[in-house]
Amino acid sequence: MGDNMENKKLTALEKQWILYDVGNSAFILLVATIMPIYFNSLCQSAGIAEVDYLAYWGYAASVSTLIVALSGPVLGTLADYQGLKKKIFALCVMVGVCALAALWIPTSWKVFLVLFIVAKVGYSASLIFYDSMLSDITTPERMDRVSSHGYAWGYIGSCIPFVVSLVFVLFYEQFSMTIMTAMILAFLINALWWLGCTLPLLKNYRQKYYVTDNHQDKIRGSFRRLADSFKKIRKHRKIFLFLIAFFFYIDGVYTIIDMATAYGSALGLDTQGLLVALLVTQIVAFPSALVFASLARKINNAKLIQICILAYTGIAIFAIQLDKQWEFWVLAVCVGLFQGGIQALSRSYFAQIIPPENAGEFFGLFDICGKGAAFLGTALVSVTAQISGSANGAIAILAVMFVIGLVLFNWALRAE
Repeated sequence: MGDNMENKKLTALEKQWILYDVGNSAFILLVATIMPIYFNSLCQSAGIAEVDYLAYWGYAASVSTLIVALSGPVLGTLADYQGLKKKIFALCVMVGVCALAALWIPTSWKVFLVLFIVAKVGYSASLIFYDSMLSDITTPERMDRVSSHGYAWGYIGSCIPFVVSLVFVLFYEQFSMTIMTAMILAFLINALWWLGCTLPLLKNYRQKYYVTDNHQDKIRGSFRRLADSFKKIRKHRKIFLFLIAFFFYIDGVYTIIDMATAYGSALGLDTQGLLVALLVTQIVAFPSALVFASLARKINNAKLIQICILAYTGIAIFAIQLDKQWEFWVLAVCVGLFQGGIQALSRSYFAQIIPPENAGEFFGLFDICGKGAAFLGTALVSVTAQISGSANGAIAILAVMFVIGLVLFNWALRAE
């Protein structure tokens, strides 16, 4: 019976949940590609040095992730109350979509960064509730499959608005428009894509698991339950150790995603080549994520996570000496091979080891570790780049993070 359930086609609700990944991934692809190049042009107009541009972009990413890491657990705990998860999720999506649609307005690099932070906070916060919906929309046996499909279709689906945007940005003169008009179109196209892919889930999602609390003050109750969560999680040694391990290894993953184009630009690599290489990352990531979903039916997903961490350690070591365009292409393909696997399997592994009625609060803690790690990674790369004056040297710190994450993950597997 379990195998039949496992092999059954995706349900309508599972598909709508996956569709949100298709929508929000368009934003994060824009953040990894066109957006830092546009920001670089604003910085050049203001006379900002290349190494400082990389650092400022990293600091902005760090601030946005720090805001979500600090507010996420409270929001996640609040969302576990009946009927609140969808409302807060919708609010976060609208904040992100509106800020993205308005990114073309500022001409100052400082104002642009502020608006970018708002958009990134809306995006990142929405993922807390989106990830915790996994318990409501599918069964534990299907979580690896559905989670992997989310990332896989997110990668390939996000290419559609990206390619359309890229055509306008690269060939704006052929369309008799200015680069500014092309950027306006890019931001608006991706904002509308994100919103459109969210609507089916908003219409049909129902919160199945929730906590009951007789207290009228839900905010105060959320803080109380959050304090209880920290007490509970210390007793669940496996969950506790996994979260610390996740903090370290996902740090490198998110930092590479956030700063790949900024890193390549700082090394002086060709802009168009960087964009196409990162498009290749998305295309490679699509079948790779589905392969990991298939492998997870036959191989323990913990072993697959270990393989992904080892692969990323090698990627970080390779990136230290990167100074040629073809090496960036190799890096882009290798990242694509393991990116979807490590994210999807980590999400589903965590969903399997936590109580479903507390999914919101536990995924809030999961988000502290995920987004908090991204804060640490981008901040460390930025500070190291400025101190050493070398973009390559700053990447070395990521390899250390992956090794620590692997050691802690192995400890978590042995814990009860």
